[in-house]
Amino acid sequence: MAKKPPPQYWLMKSEPDVYSIDSLAQQGRGAWDGVRNYQARNNMRRMRVGDLVLFYHSSTAVPGVVGVARVCREAYPDATQFDPKSDHYDPKSPVDEPRWSMVDVELVEKFAIVVSLEQLKADPALSGMLAVQRGSRLSVQPVEPAHVRIVLALAGAKTRAR
Repeated sequence: MAKKPPPQYWLMKSEPDVYSIDSLAQQGRGAWDGVRNYQARNNMRRMRVGDLVLFYHSSTAVPGVVGVARVCREAYPDATQFDPKSDHYDPKSPVDEPRWSMVDVELVEKFAIVVSLEQLKADPALSGMLAVQRGSRLSVQPVEPAHVRIVLALAGAKTRAR
């Protein structure tokens, strides 16, 4: 019997006026579409069902981690790339070999508090976390298990990382 690979951990950024943790909470499950950066897209293509995601609100008064989601559908073609009415339309993306992907996530937990970017940067144990490094704007990025555990502890989360 093949051994199941260990879970991976991710951080996904969204502007709350575009897609918020509250939107995901209302839906229960949502599609993470509109990613138009190759490195972020490649990270989504590496995601597996069950991987945990730190949900991060960006471009807000207090940017930071606001909750946890779980990947519930692995990467598949992002339909917005083919929709001329979409802000994410890509006329150069071939239908038979789509350029862009998306994943589905489901809510695990919304935090009672925001674990702010300022808090993340202030914790020396998180200095290696991509999200706190200068110039890191990547919307989908991997996170080390130890970093996830620290963020969950800072949030007082019920969720635990394996």
